[in-house]
Formats: sequence, structure tokens, C-alpha cells
Amino acid sequence: MTWGSESMMFWYDHGGSGWGLFAMAVSMVLFWSLIITVAVLLFRSLARPPHGGGPTGWHKGPAPGHAEQILAERYARGEIDEEEYARRLATLRGSPPGSAEQQ
Repeated sequence: MTWGSESMMFWYDHGGSGWGLFAMAVSMVLFWSLIITVAVLLFRSLARPPHGGGPTGWHKGPAPGHAEQILAERYARGEIDEEEYARRLATLRGSPPGSAEQQ
């Protein structure tokens, strides 16, 4: 054999059919999927509050009285008048709309 024919054998990978390239591509995708999954799980476990168990901060609902605070801010800015403020406040507190005006 001459030097040129030996290099041709290596060039064609000894008659390989391309499955090695496919297996390498699939294993690379699986490897990076595993790395990303581990990173996300690690981040989520470190982002939990130290007391554990409960949901993280972005899953909590609004604080109690939050709607009343917004209503008071709208009244202070003049977006709503006193009558509408009293009616909506009564609705938020669960009392009939007319009871707030009688107080």
C-alpha cells in the first residue's frame, strides 16, 4: 500500500455508515439537556425560602387589604368621588352598598 491509499482509508472511516455522527449528535443533546436540567433544579432549590415547605415569593397572592389600599389611592388622586369610594369600599368589605353611606 502506498501512503495515499492509507489516507483514503482513514478519510472514509473504514467504511462507516454515518451512525457514529448521529450517535455523537444525540449524546451531545442529551448531555446539554442534563446539564441544563441540573442547573434549573439547583437554582429552584436555592431560591426557596429558608423555612422551607411553602411556595416561593412570586406564587403568593396579594396582601390582605391590597384592594382597599388601591381604592384609597384612587380616591386620593381624585380618580373617583366620595360616593363611589364608599360604595366600592362597602363592596370590598362585604356589606351592602347602602350601609356605608349611613355610617
